[in-house]
Amino acid sequence: MDAYELITRNTSEVVTEEEVRALSDDPEGRRAYVGYEPSGVLHIGHMLTANKLIDLQEAGFEIVILLADVHAYLNDKGTFEEIRHTAERMKQQFVAYGLDESKTEFVLGSEYQLDEDYVLDLHALELETTVARAQRAMAEIQRGEHAKVSQMVYPLMQALDIEYLDLDLAVGGLDQRKVHMLAREELPSVGYDARPALHTPILADLTTGVGKMSSSEGVTISMEDSTDELVEKVNSAFCPPTDDPDPTDDGQERENPVLQIFQYHVFPRFERVVVERPEKYGGDLSYAEYADLAADLESGELHPADAKGALAAYLDELVAPGRELL
Repeated sequence: MDAYELITRNTSEVVTEEEVRALSDDPEGRRAYVGYEPSGVLHIGHMLTANKLIDLQEAGFEIVILLADVHAYLNDKGTFEEIRHTAERMKQQFVAYGLDESKTEFVLGSEYQLDEDYVLDLHALELETTVARAQRAMAEIQRGEHAKVSQMVYPLMQALDIEYLDLDLAVGGLDQRKVHMLAREELPSVGYDARPALHTPILADLTTGVGKMSSSEGVTISMEDSTDELVEKVNSAFCPPTDDPDPTDDGQERENPVLQIFQYHVFPRFERVVVERPEKYGGDLSYAEYADLAADLESGELHPADAKGALAAYLDELVAPGRELL
C-alpha cells in the first residue's frame, strides 16, 4: 500500500483528507502524537492508537507520546508521584508492544506545561474560548454530574499541546474528535496554525457489543493479562456470526467486538492469521486479509468459537512482552 493508505488505514475519520495527503507526500521526519493520561495499565484502547503510531513510524513519521501527568492530576487521578510512576510503566509497555524506541519521543506534560510561556498562552486561549465550547470538548473526561473547573481547562491544554510539541499530525480515538476540532478552531485565535488529525475507532463493549469497551467499566484487555485471563475474556466475548449484529431488544446498536479486535489489532500486526481447527472440522483456515475472515464468519465456514480461540492466541502474542515487565 502507498503512504497515504498506510497512514489512514483503520481510521474512522481523516481531518482533513487534503492536509493528510500533503503529509503523506513527504512523511519523513514529520511528527505525530497521541496524548495518554497515565492513570493505569496499558489497555486495548491505548493499544489501538499505538497500532496507528506503528503504521506512522513505518511511513516515516517521528512519534511523540505525551504522558500527560498534569492532565491526569487535573482529572483527579492521583498525586504527581503516583502518576509519574504509572507514566514510566506505560512508557516501558509501549516499547514492549512494538513502538520503535529510537523513533519515539516520550514527553511528560510537566516538562513544559508549567513554563511561563505555556501558562500565558493557556490563559490567552481561555480568553478566546466560551464555557459552552470548553464543556463540549471535555465531555469525554467529565465524571459525575458536576464538572470541575480543572476539567474545563483540560481540553484547552490538549489543544495547546499540539503547538508546543511541534506536531504535524494529531492522533486519537474518535472520542478525542471534539478536542481536535477545538484545537483547529481556537489555535489560530492565539497565533498558531491548526493541524490535521486522524481518529481511530472506538471498540465495542467486549461482553455485550453495546457502547464502548472501558477500562473503568466492564471487561477490557490489558498488557498485564495472563494467558488464562485472555482466554477467559475472549471466550466470554459477544461474537454473533456476523459483522453487523442485530440491535438489542430495546433498540441499542451493537458491534461484534471479536471482529473489531481482529480488524484493528491482529491483522495490522500479523501478515497472516491462522485459525487452527481439527481435520474433522475442516482443518486450519488461513487469512491474509481481515475481510476474508469476516466473510467466513458470516457464511458459517468459520465458527465463532474457533475465531475466539485464534483471537486469544494472537492477543497473547501481542501482550506477552508487556507482561514480562511485571
